Amino acid sequence: MNNDTRIMKVALTTLGCKVNQCDTAALTLDLQSANFSPAPFNAFADAYIINTCSVTAFADFQARQLIRRAQRLNPRARIIVTGCYAQTQAEKLAKIDGVTFVVGNDQKHRIAELLSGTAPESPGILVSDIFLQKQFLPTPAPGLSGRTRAFFKIQDGCNAFCSYCIVPFARGKSRSLPVSDVLEGAQNFILQDYQEIVLTGIHLGYYGHDLQPATDLPGTLETLLSQHPNARFRLSSIEPNEISDALLHLFGAHENLCPHLHIPLQSGDDAILKMMKRRYDTASYRSLMEKVASKVTDVAIGIDVMVGFPGEGEKEFGHTLQLLSDLPVAYLHVFPYSERPGTAALAIYPKVPEKIKKERAAILRELGAKKREAFALRFLGKTLPVLVEQTRDKKTGFAKGFSHNYLPVILDKHPASLVNTIVPVRTEHYREGKLAGRIVHE
Repeated sequence: MNNDTRIMKVALTTLGCKVNQCDTAALTLDLQSANFSPAPFNAFADAYIINTCSVTAFADFQARQLIRRAQRLNPRARIIVTGCYAQTQAEKLAKIDGVTFVVGNDQKHRIAELLSGTAPESPGILVSDIFLQKQFLPTPAPGLSGRTRAFFKIQDGCNAFCSYCIVPFARGKSRSLPVSDVLEGAQNFILQDYQEIVLTGIHLGYYGHDLQPATDLPGTLETLLSQHPNARFRLSSIEPNEISDALLHLFGAHENLCPHLHIPLQSGDDAILKMMKRRYDTASYRSLMEKVASKVTDVAIGIDVMVGFPGEGEKEFGHTLQLLSDLPVAYLHVFPYSERPGTAALAIYPKVPEKIKKERAAILRELGAKKREAFALRFLGKTLPVLVEQTRDKKTGFAKGFSHNYLPVILDKHPASLVNTIVPVRTEHYREGKLAGRIVHE
């Protein structure tokens, strides 16, 4: 490892989605196997790795901030920038003072090797055409440090090419982890004593379509649920036109599938949805939400919604606000539209001023807070299965966790023996956005 016999300290930080966090967890294992010493990102280190997001302009800005912070902490450190911003804007990042390597998404597995070698005199760029990547790159299935839920990436890439989205250019086409590796990975998590596994991907509902022979998410999920009846499974975000009857059937057939679906909407106006190149209209989305709510007991439905897409006037925004008000939603994730290089939406006009985007985002976030409270209050006085987390509630110091349907719950006790166990909690109060309750012995 270099000519220096001292163990190299490496600091690693992540921006963005759960898929990126899974990549970081795998990279952490690579670094440990190569005998690098982990260091906090805000401390002195010999090398800094920044796993970037590029879904918004703000995410790009955050990445540049982190590069400059690393250089201030140690001007002589190696700085490696990887992830989606690195994949899509490699030349731009290479010009930032202090950057040693820019590494694309399909080259992350080489980072430990790069750190072991001699640093180049000028920034090295290891970014290839992501659309040539046809295979799901196998990675270990490590847990994320300090977590009681395991995030398991079983799919990468996206075939949708929505007009506002840079993700296909950063992640490539949809690629799936083979079924045998999914089953083995889930088993590994369970052997690590995880009580809940979150299946995640960029385009999760497309899982298995590229495999030979082709399969699908419901079929593989049913095998997992049947093989591991004592472990909870949860799905990350899934597109509305990929929620099939076969998938919904699993919620009733298997108690260990968490009644929680995150289903992106983006806009409640049909003309805007068409310009976004989304593959549904508001009538079919409304019908799907009502179907999910009627078929899945206690289901929490989360929604992504975007404000300020080009062409969104008061009328179009009003349609979104009305639709969201009507739907049986547990929570909203609200995002102002952000222009992304190379996307089709750059050519769509008129643009929405930033001030109006912020105003509309605030209106929807207020609606989201009301929806969240109304959903939580439905379960006041009821008994919920809660997975207790390692971290305690900051205000009370008591244990906290999440119910099967993704409600945050504060417990009346905090013994360490509860951590990473699923306990029945009878809810008694609701305050400041959280249910609080008492462990019951049934």
